[in-house]
Amino acid sequence: MRFFIDALGFRLDRIWPADAPAFAALSGHGTAILLERTVSTAPVALRLYVDDPAAFAGGKGELTAPGGHRITVEDADPALVIPATAHEFVVRRLADSDAWVVGRAGMHYRDLVPDRLGGAIIASHIKIAEAGPVDDMVHYHTVGFQLIFCHRGWVRLVYEDQGPPFVLGAGDCVIQPPEIRHRVLESSAGFEVIEIGVPAEHLTTIDHEMELPTPHVRPDREFQGTKFVLDREAEAVWGPWRIPGFEARETGIGEATRGLAGVQVARRIPGVAVPATRHDGDILFGFVREGSMSLEADGHPRRDLAAGDAFVLPPHLTVGLHAPSDDLEILEVALPARFATAIG
Repeated sequence: MRFFIDALGFRLDRIWPADAPAFAALSGHGTAILLERTVSTAPVALRLYVDDPAAFAGGKGELTAPGGHRITVEDADPALVIPATAHEFVVRRLADSDAWVVGRAGMHYRDLVPDRLGGAIIASHIKIAEAGPVDDMVHYHTVGFQLIFCHRGWVRLVYEDQGPPFVLGAGDCVIQPPEIRHRVLESSAGFEVIEIGVPAEHLTTIDHEMELPTPHVRPDREFQGTKFVLDREAEAVWGPWRIPGFEARETGIGEATRGLAGVQVARRIPGVAVPATRHDGDILFGFVREGSMSLEADGHPRRDLAAGDAFVLPPHLTVGLHAPSDDLEILEVALPARFATAIG
């Protein structure tokens, strides 16, 4: 008992019987343990998550209790690591896979980049079939970048320091800055969203203390260098896109993330030829919102795409976009926000 109190900083909560203690209940570091004097057990492994491992227990990463139990010390808030991108040409067609899995808060997820480019990014197509409240709690994500783009239906959300709950409709999007507290409140039937996260593996933490909405409204607040953005399709200003034959709407996400990531929605200009292109960015993800087209990349067979399909174009790969329908609309997410496009 003294080892757990003195060396590991646990506190004693209960001990009994008083005249000859045989049981002791202790707690600390989010863990509760029960010590029983008369029981002989094989050594167990206990992992403790602490705020400052270097200052905890003399900086030792592993300790052994008098009973032989092994204690491993981990950082409760490790530094975010974004793996180097493992570039590949990816096409993920909705018609080829109906692999939806039930994820957080009962929502259904479809993986749009199965290999996740070596862990650099996760792209999910998420849907909720029935209208009504969503079984969610106030939470936050330890991420570098996260986009929520409403594809179908609507959802009601609330965010820390961003005012009262609001409705995100089809074509609207938000970026969730690192560790901003938020909650999904309710959705329409058939709600669908595209969610992009960097890196692919990141922590979601429930905040049991904060209540939303918060009393202060601070739209210019920065969360680890990123501002919250709510972009409305109804307020879009359309201009030239990086590829001829399209026009695009700028969401302002590139500026809000200081160039970390950019998000645009491009739509077809009928009758204008579309040339082959290549880019020099790191990650370029596309999702077909409406219409159809074909992609023909050097060294790869031609792939037909329709609404609900996704693709990733690696840098320096020449890709032709063929037979675009007049109603073609593409969501494009780029990391970094600024990169060059070569024509032909």
